[in-house]
Amino acid sequence: YLHEVLKRAKMSHMVSFVDPSQIGAVGSGNATERSRFLANRFTTTDKGQIFLVPYNAGNHWMLTVVNPEEETIYFMDPLRRRLVSGEWQTVVENGIKIYNAQRNRSGRKSIVWQNMGGIPAQQNVKDCGMFIMRYMKEIIEDKNLGFASK
Repeated sequence: YLHEVLKRAKMSHMVSFVDPSQIGAVGSGNATERSRFLANRFTTTDKGQIFLVPYNAGNHWMLTVVNPEEETIYFMDPLRRRLVSGEWQTVVENGIKIYNAQRNRSGRKSIVWQNMGGIPAQQNVKDCGMFIMRYMKEIIEDKNLGFASK
């Protein structure tokens, strides 16, 4: 459905999706394999695209929006509203570093993470998936992709 919305709005060149089954914490390989998958995904699309990356840490969905060209990552957690750390941060950052290496490009000293703390929050422990879909829908319905400034 969301991809169809992008196509109708002629925004497919602006936003792309990453399959969560390939990068999730459970059943998707080790951290290095997941970083390589992300890097390869970043190289197969138009320059300047952002990537909507739903991520399941084992029992909770979060959304990571990655702009690999600008080396900026926006993080949305409907339950905790805090910036991610640990393995997922390493997976995404290494994905960008591999992407840069594949393009023979030197990256920033440190990748910028922004916590999107003003997002609607879930009120229980089971609605996280619905909230992630809502965030993705609202991002792609904004033709200016101004989600980071809201």
